[in-house]
Amino acid sequence: MVYETIAFALFALVTVGCSLGVVLVRDIWHSALLLGGALLSVAVHYVMLQAEFLAAMQVLVYVGGVLILITFAVMLTRINPEVSST
Repeated sequence: MVYETIAFALFALVTVGCSLGVVLVRDIWHSALLLGGALLSVAVHYVMLQAEFLAAMQVLVYVGGVLILITFAVMLTRINPEVSST
């Protein structure tokens, strides 16, 4: 019981820390990675609540879908400073 409380508190701190990092970090790539960390820690909370299906859907839909979409958007829209238009 004590281990579950410690694990819950640890992953709650990870969730809050990553969520604050998403908002406060200025680089969009780092923000996307922190969003992935926050979403994965929410999935761990679902596993701790014995809701494995919700955890799997959290990982598949949000981490696998939304985060990959953000990653591709960042990669395709990043402005390269070496290339200048004339």
